[in-house]
Amino acid sequence: MIFLKILATSIVLGAGHSGGVFAPSLYIGAMTGGFVGSVVHALFPSLTASPGAYALVGMGAVVAATTHGPITAILIIFELTGDYSIILPLMLSCIVSTFISTYLKRGSIYTIKLERRGLSLRRGWEETLLKSARVKEIMHRDFPSVPEDLPREKILSVFERAPHSYILVLDSRGELSGLISFHDLRRVLFSEKPFTARDIATRKVVTVTPEDDLFTALSRMARLGVSQLPVVATEGSRRVVGMISLKDIMAFQERELAKRYLPGVRET
Repeated sequence: MIFLKILATSIVLGAGHSGGVFAPSLYIGAMTGGFVGSVVHALFPSLTASPGAYALVGMGAVVAATTHGPITAILIIFELTGDYSIILPLMLSCIVSTFISTYLKRGSIYTIKLERRGLSLRRGWEETLLKSARVKEIMHRDFPSVPEDLPREKILSVFERAPHSYILVLDSRGELSGLISFHDLRRVLFSEKPFTARDIATRKVVTVTPEDDLFTALSRMARLGVSQLPVVATEGSRRVVGMISLKDIMAFQERELAKRYLPGVRET
């Protein structure tokens, strides 16, 4: 009956019908606990309680695990029985089952559908928003870049016209080989020794892809202490397709926030 109930509930819910989730949890828990209680009571009749007590504890454990609500499960089962002697094993089983279920699966039966859609009740609305948007939606496809052999004077000229604080360095194949920031340029600005873009570029460049979410991009910027990241075609690729900045992410967040709380902004 345990496995038949699981199968029947799965078929009904998978077909798009309303088969319930709370009542099946009670039934599956009761049948599982009753089965275990029957076996244990048959082996040790003088040391164990009746199978009915095991059924109640199993019912509470499964409900706590599926809903991630141990207190709710404890109160419901206690209201059904009104027996204080069952409280201790009930509390223990509900807490243990909740810890195990949250370790195996973050969402409960009520929130797992939202998790699949990228929505989380545990995170703030801002984090959910950033995780639901992709880098390709706001990245800039025009970005300043220089070849590796560009001399000092021309590097300075590019920085004067560049709207960003970083310049990408591309190799002969047009792929990303490094990045020049104001910090890199300041180290050699007053040096009389000639240099090229290859000589002063930072080689280890952290990138994102167009399919990465904005929260990933923002996290990488915060970890590195930078305000911009190159966007490459795919993970592991060196072909640059755009640039994303902290300013772009903040502007996107402000626009979405205004749409949410200021309906008139949507129309204008």
